Amino acid sequence: MAQASAAAVISGYSTSFGWATRLLAQAERGDVRSIYALVRVADEIVDDPDLGPDPALRRRLLDGLEAETLRTIDSGRSANLVVHAFARVARKHGIDASLIEPFFASMRADLTQTDHTGHSLDEYVYGSAEVVGLMCLRIFIAGDAAAYERLSPSARRLGSAFQKVNFLRDLADDYDVLGRRYFPQLDPARFSDAHRDELLDDIDDDLAAAAVGIAELPVGSRRAVQAAHALFGALSQRLRRTPASDIRRRRVRVPDSSKAMILLRVFARGVVERP
Repeated sequence: MAQASAAAVISGYSTSFGWATRLLAQAERGDVRSIYALVRVADEIVDDPDLGPDPALRRRLLDGLEAETLRTIDSGRSANLVVHAFARVARKHGIDASLIEPFFASMRADLTQTDHTGHSLDEYVYGSAEVVGLMCLRIFIAGDAAAYERLSPSARRLGSAFQKVNFLRDLADDYDVLGRRYFPQLDPARFSDAHRDELLDDIDDDLAAAAVGIAELPVGSRRAVQAAHALFGALSQRLRRTPASDIRRRRVRVPDSSKAMILLRVFARGVVERP
């Protein structure tokens, strides 16, 4: 039931990531969904407009969720099914406070920090996205410490690319609704095509670096990560073709029909390459 609860979260909130996880081997699929569910619940605590403007309640909820998560990793049991599912995976794959605490620190930063420096953005992206990539890598390599050490840089670059492309896609809502500016020294009111291309060049560098590590992943996870990489690569390309003035006004997305074609291509390539 805990795993089913986690699967319900990902199906309700994420099209791209949810579709990509379907290409994982069954064991990895359930574990990755359990990671995503906790991450998504924390993110909703930060951004849910129904919680009102006072950050104190959001902070209490985040603090409580983090404490419950760490407690459950020790005890193995929680009445919160999403926490229970996550802790089960964490205990199985050695995901500990060194990855969990930076994530919650980045979530708390969103409650008070509206502008970032280069250093604070690096810290935020590490905690909000790169550690999630490292958690997933823990699942994929199944205890192979040497593989984890070798592939960690690529996992971090992939998480960074995913987060930054989301920042660019959500530029309008982040600034106009939430009052946040993630990219240092970027004034959304003066956002230009040159700014867009500079940000996308950085994102595409991350995607290229990540692709090297993806090729070394085990067969059970490689195809799904290639699919996620391709989906976000398609979003990067669509953003590059979109005038900056449009990005400033609306959320850019890849149509579901295009996502389906990308997944079919990745699936077909995987079938051809299968030993």
